[in-house]
Amino acid sequence: MKEPTASPEPPSSVPPRPAFAPRAPGPAPGQQPAGHDGLFAAAGRRLREMLHALTHPSHPATPLLADAPKRWQRLLPYAVALTLTAVLLPVTIQVLTNSYGLSGGIAGAVGAGQALPLLMIAHRPLQAWWIVFPSGVAGALFLVEPLHPGRGIWPWPAPTIIGMLFLLFGLGLRERRAALVGVWLVTVVTGLALGQYKPQLSDGTQVLTIVLGGAALIIGGALRERGEAQRALVAQETISVAERAHRTLLEERTRIARELHDVVAHHMSMITVQADSAPYRISGLPEAAREEFASIAASARESLTEMRRLLVVLRSEGAEGERAPQPGLDRIQQLVEAAVRAGVPAELSMAAELAAGPGKPAVPQAVDLSAYRIVQEALANVVRHAPGAQTRVSVRVEGADLLVLVVNGPVADPVSRVEAKGAGGHGLVGMRERVRLTGGTLDTGPLPDGGFRVAARLPLPAAGAPAGQPEPPDGSAPPDRPPGPDGPPFPDEKDAPAP
Repeated sequence: MKEPTASPEPPSSVPPRPAFAPRAPGPAPGQQPAGHDGLFAAAGRRLREMLHALTHPSHPATPLLADAPKRWQRLLPYAVALTLTAVLLPVTIQVLTNSYGLSGGIAGAVGAGQALPLLMIAHRPLQAWWIVFPSGVAGALFLVEPLHPGRGIWPWPAPTIIGMLFLLFGLGLRERRAALVGVWLVTVVTGLALGQYKPQLSDGTQVLTIVLGGAALIIGGALRERGEAQRALVAQETISVAERAHRTLLEERTRIARELHDVVAHHMSMITVQADSAPYRISGLPEAAREEFASIAASARESLTEMRRLLVVLRSEGAEGERAPQPGLDRIQQLVEAAVRAGVPAELSMAAELAAGPGKPAVPQAVDLSAYRIVQEALANVVRHAPGAQTRVSVRVEGADLLVLVVNGPVADPVSRVEAKGAGGHGLVGMRERVRLTGGTLDTGPLPDGGFRVAARLPLPAAGAPAGQPEPPDGSAPPDRPPGPDGPPFPDEKDAPAP
């Protein structure tokens, strides 16, 4: 007995879709397909946003001009609102009573509803509009019976229109665009509806009110957006200035680190050479001493390697390392000569033994390099900001400090902004960093005659202290501060008083 076989399926006109074929893209779950449904959905979303803006103020109940620097500016919106209310309240009641024939009670209630909320313009203009506008509509309905054609403007009397324009202007200064568009649309629909309700009483005043109200909203909104843009620009400029100053500080510290690497690397190289050559220069060294010198040389080489790796990290991309020796006091004369060639009548006062010679004091290389950089930056600022000004550079040893002074007189011709562009005082940041590095003090500032002074006091090592390691009396680097009560850093500079 044969088993029954399944009957074949009838052929289909649609070819089967492979299992790996991509599925045609369709609308996501809950998403409307493109077309007129999407347009209606967008319109509904805009309408909901507008209704939310009309019922929820965009700003807290803070007074207008609350951030103004002067008190009279902060009180100005309240003064305007109080004056407007004090004028419009009696005028509205009198106009409704005498010109439109309303009873005193109704005229007082309508006038109070239209004028008293104007006191809220300074801090709650949207809430005030929700009171003033319905009061204006109610007043228009009360005016239907006693008003005869041609006897007065309708649907809103002149005081009501004036108060509404002030209120719309205040709304433009506080609320976002969605709320302003919603207020204007409500005004348009209400005005046109009232005009169709009693066409014999309407004289086109509602159309003029719609146009003037739209203008008040546009002007107020434009002023608000302009103020917000200016505040955002000021905030961005403040952030940019702070970031630029921070970046300049980091760049100067990186530069100082690179220069210090060269200074320290020189000493480490000397230690390596002396430790390697000690067994050959000194005869009869025990084996322990030879091993100790070898260990010192190996440690010095390892330190040099680590410093070179650090220098690679610190050096900016594409920058090449300097192969020339680091400058010092012996090259300050060249700086002064370069300033003279640039048109600055500069003169140098420095003892000969500071530049070179067997009697040169023990100046650490960090102090030597910092003094050179301070003079270099000070002369560059003179060339940039005070070209042609008489300048004096003084470098000398006073007690346990190296004193560096650069004083320039007033400039004959004012420097244009274009000539001084890009020079925002960043050189002073580098000076302060170098002075802080050596544990000294820096005093900078303008002079009474219009000049400028840069005075730096860099401590030198005490007798018997190793060169290159100056330490302040308290064992830590002092903060950057002007000289104390002991007197100015340069007593003999009579024409350079402290600023």
